Amino acid sequence: MSRVLITSAIPYINGIKHLGNLIGSQLPADLYARYQRARGSEVLFLCATDEHGTPAELAAAKAGKPVADYCAEMWQVQKDLSDGFRLSFDQFGRSSSPQNHALTQHFAGRLAEAGLIEERSETQVYSPADGRFLPDRYIEGTCPNCGYDRARGDQCENCTKQLDPTDLIDPRSAVSGATDLQERETKHLYLTQSKMRDALRDWIDAKTDWPILTTSIAKKWLDDGDGLQDRGITRDLNWGVPVKKGDADWPGMEGKVFYVWFDAPIEYIASAKEWTDAQGRPDADWQRWWRTEHGADDVRYVQFMGKDNVPFHTLSFPVTIMGANATGEDWKLVDYIKSFNYLNYDGGQFSTSQGRGVFMDQALSLLPADYWRWYLLRNAPENGDSEFTWETFQAASNRDLADVLGNFVSRVTKFCRSKFGEAVPEGGAYGEAEAAALADLDARIEAYAAHMDAIEIRKAAAELRAIWVVGNEYLQAAAPWSVIKEDEARAAAIIRFSLNLVRLYGILSAPFIPDAADAILKAMRTDAAWPKSATDVSAALPAGHEFDVPDNLFAKITDDQRDEWAAKFSGVRD
Repeated sequence: MSRVLITSAIPYINGIKHLGNLIGSQLPADLYARYQRARGSEVLFLCATDEHGTPAELAAAKAGKPVADYCAEMWQVQKDLSDGFRLSFDQFGRSSSPQNHALTQHFAGRLAEAGLIEERSETQVYSPADGRFLPDRYIEGTCPNCGYDRARGDQCENCTKQLDPTDLIDPRSAVSGATDLQERETKHLYLTQSKMRDALRDWIDAKTDWPILTTSIAKKWLDDGDGLQDRGITRDLNWGVPVKKGDADWPGMEGKVFYVWFDAPIEYIASAKEWTDAQGRPDADWQRWWRTEHGADDVRYVQFMGKDNVPFHTLSFPVTIMGANATGEDWKLVDYIKSFNYLNYDGGQFSTSQGRGVFMDQALSLLPADYWRWYLLRNAPENGDSEFTWETFQAASNRDLADVLGNFVSRVTKFCRSKFGEAVPEGGAYGEAEAAALADLDARIEAYAAHMDAIEIRKAAAELRAIWVVGNEYLQAAAPWSVIKEDEARAAAIIRFSLNLVRLYGILSAPFIPDAADAILKAMRTDAAWPKSATDVSAALPAGHEFDVPDNLFAKITDDQRDEWAAKFSGVRD
């Protein structure tokens, strides 16, 4: 049995995520996890909420709640939505957990021991009214590029221009609105990534099987301009992991916390410890996934993320792991990074602030998860940005799910019930038509598995749809509704073969559309063992095996519904 460790980029705590966020990491990671489990692999699938940093503090202040309470509430919201989309995490953790605090402080101590952390003085904005230094996102003002009056100190959301707080016109505190801002000197810790440039380049160059999107972004950060830059890993904030070297205080760093980008990836590891702690299991049970001396050398570790997260996962987090390992530890480095471009919305971008596009809670209020899972995965932005439109969503739902899969299952089971009863019929033998269909299916199942193994999601979806089409074309050509008038035994053989295809489709479809697949398999009263060959599958349900006729799997989306939803989500969010 192979062992596969899967992590999805952890979503930020503030706000409900849109469909672009979902397809950018969590949903394809779930697809791969479900597939690997179906093939018999031992899988540990981890995710969490990213809870530290200035946006969490600002969102909590806006909500009028203590930041810890706000994060706890939003964790539950995101957990419920992930359950709604059937994301099969083994652990959905929290970066604010005690486990992540301890591990982050542990890694910081190891990096200091390895000579990869330096203390540096820098000038930052201070607000006397707030009694604190203001991180970039705590400063607002007018963008000098486009005139937007709520630009942040790090970026203008309106025109996307990267900014420094000193670039803003009429800057003010995002906390209190105070305008009497000052520049003061403060000290922070920096991770000296530049010292690891050559080691990182050699490591990335060896990953010849990685997607071009992943390696090209990493190499751009390594080589553009002056090359890989050192990064600050501390901030003057109240909410976060206190700066320590392991269990020891860090002189001069009192009152500071580690910056969110440093502690968030460490939560991948911490969530594994949260997983075993919650079950009262020993540390060895999570360490066997993350520590080579405990058995992680035979684990394949796969990460899923949007392209904006690639620099942190190909450079900064590996520096953290490599640095700790340089002190004699044995942490697992990632083996494969699957990165994605952006999903845009109907000619523009999703916008959380403007409510443009469909958000996860809204999606589930319209239709069950399988509709969204199928469309998003079928159109995953693997080789370039893709775009959500209501026309393509309607077409994928109606033509693929309803017309091809749902129609096949309905026609076969209902015809059998009306002519033979709710049991696989006896009589007749398979002939040339069945042999031809099996040969086609064997080749397509092999191709489907190959695409899934390679995490080629759009190709896998296309192959799965083609597998569904094989059954429809077979049924249409075999025409049991006509054959039964002259040869009942032959009609029985056609339906027996088709019922076994229904079972096959339930098994193969489960990673993409788990609810519909579960309904199919329950109706067929069968297991979900992955097929060794189509020929074996063709006799899995023998004559006399009883089944139930499932409810209609997929309702069609009407033109009126499509138009109503397109208007509703064009840019106004309650």
